[in-house]
Amino acid sequence: MSVKVIIPTPLRVYAGKKDAVEVEAGTVGEALSGLTSQYAELRRHLYTEDGKLRSFVNVYLNDEDIRFLQKEQTPLGANDVISIVPSIAGGTSLGCICS
Repeated sequence: MSVKVIIPTPLRVYAGKKDAVEVEAGTVGEALSGLTSQYAELRRHLYTEDGKLRSFVNVYLNDEDIRFLQKEQTPLGANDVISIVPSIAGGTSLGCICS
């Protein structure tokens, strides 16, 4: 079945500048594999060299974190939407100015 994968803004440059892509898949893992087959440059941003989803890449199925479902083996249903959400870290350390 066809599912929609939402591409986050920082990764759109690697997905033909698209904000979403339709892929044929039965599981979340198959959907991500289909996505990276269409857009090979995405693979290095989503997966480690040994083929594991990077720790800072969060994947949601209909607003549910797949880590609390069946991870990449989570089955897909009609009208499901997968969202890729990279964790954002950084910023500045603000010290306390106390008087």
